[in-house]
Amino acid sequence: MTQLPFPMAEEPDQFSREAGRLLFAGATDFLKGVVAMDGLPDPDRIEVCFAGRSNVGKSSLINALTGRKGLARASNTPGRTQEINFFTTTDGPYLVDLPGYGFANAPIPVVEKWQRLLKRYLSGRQNLRRAFVLIDARHGVKPVDDEIMSLLDSSAVTFQAVLTKADKVKLKDRDRVLDQVRKALAKHPAAYPELVLTSSEKGDGIETLRAIIAGLE
Repeated sequence: MTQLPFPMAEEPDQFSREAGRLLFAGATDFLKGVVAMDGLPDPDRIEVCFAGRSNVGKSSLINALTGRKGLARASNTPGRTQEINFFTTTDGPYLVDLPGYGFANAPIPVVEKWQRLLKRYLSGRQNLRRAFVLIDARHGVKPVDDEIMSLLDSSAVTFQAVLTKADKVKLKDRDRVLDQVRKALAKHPAAYPELVLTSSEKGDGIETLRAIIAGLE
């Protein structure tokens, strides 16, 4: 049987699952919101970031990972996150919630400003170990997602595709979306060769993602 490109990440083994549980069982706190590069915290630990087009569910996913409903601000209004938001884990990496790209309910100059900040951050943060690019499982990869993936390619930042809102997709439509996502990822050399399918609402894939983050060095 031929192995599919970009297979689903395997369920974590007992050791990896426990490492992920312990990482997120400790306190996770909001550190700061950054609006300029000189406001970034010292790179004194590794960090992972969450990128995705507006309203893809970044904040909801961070809340699910940490088990804290109000940690990251979720909104039904696209483009509400206009800063790079840093969160600290206990003896673990920074979690970084990036501003949504693409459509945003904000004035064009504001959108352009935070998009420039996003690109500078991704290009220049040496302690960034992995970017998780969130893709809405109902819609697959959009051109604006390809743009951020190309930026990650050129910045030599490994990124892993995380499909969100999996509970909103009918099983008969899932294979079609996954096929489209895999074909899109195949064009990007910085893409990590495994997918994670998640639902912040149902908890699907959360243990797997926790274990992946806990295993980064």
